[in-house]
Formats: sequence, structure tokens, C-alpha cells
Amino acid sequence: MPKLTPVAYEQFVADVRELAAAIPASGWAPDFLIGIGRGGLAPAVYLSHATGWPMLSVDYSSNVPDFSGDPLVRLARRAAAGERLLFVDDINDSGGTITRLRGELAAAGAPEGAIRFATLLDNVRSSARVEYAARAIDRAAVKDWFVFPWEAMAPTETVLEDAAAVPERTA
Repeated sequence: MPKLTPVAYEQFVADVRELAAAIPASGWAPDFLIGIGRGGLAPAVYLSHATGWPMLSVDYSSNVPDFSGDPLVRLARRAAAGERLLFVDDINDSGGTITRLRGELAAAGAPEGAIRFATLLDNVRSSARVEYAARAIDRAAVKDWFVFPWEAMAPTETVLEDAAAVPERTA
């Protein structure tokens, strides 16, 4: 059974503040934040409030084209027209979500420099890189399943099922 490690609300807020400082310090600022549903929605809302940057969302976890694939095509058009988009997620773990999003956005015409990613946690062994991360972990050493404040609302059994969906993360 994986070790469930709660991310305290105070740590979550500190991570958002870290991103809110790091992104403008890089010399780049987005025209829009894009919360990646489901785990990236809460961090994106908080980051939007911390920075004043407007937020949009993609319900990527639903796999419903009207709310995931179709909006990505529209966002790629906006990026091609010159807008800068920062996609926000809770964790870059395996890299699957970020790789898939980058590929779909590129296929729809988004120029590479217009799209960036920010996460609260970044696995340094992930197959995908993010431009901004509040904290880094190394999955070779850290096998914990991080439970963010919004996930803590779910029954423990549900959290354990989520962790078990990709066993190599916590094995």
C-alpha cells in the first residue's frame, strides 16, 4: 500500500506564492493561466488570484472532447495569434499529461514558445519538463502519494485507488 502524504494547506499556499514570484522573475508572463482539470484547477485559481492573471480551464481528466480536445484546439489558435499560455497542474509525475498536452497543442498549431507549464511538484525523473515548479521530488527516492487539500475531500479508498492506477509511481 502506498504511503499517503498530505500536502498541508499552508504548504500548498506557499507553493502557489513560489510560482507567483518565479514566473514574472523569469521575464515571461502569460496572457492566460490554463487550469488542467482536475488536479490543476485549484492551483490555477489560487495562482490567478495571487498574480491577477486571468484563468481559463481545460477539463482534461474527463476525456470528453467538448471540454478537453476541442478547447485545446481553440487555445492553440490563440497561441498562434500571439497569446502566451501557462498551463497549471498539481504535479508533473510521469510526464504523461504534459507530453500529451504539448503534442496536442503543437499538432493544432501552437508555437512552442507560447506554451509553458507550471506545477506545484515536479518529479525530476519525469519524461516531460516543466518551466516552473514550486518544489521538486525524485521518484527514485520518494514513493509517497501526495494528497493535495482538494483530494483530501475524497474517501481514503478513492485516494488509494487513484494511487494504484499507476503503481510504478509508488512501488
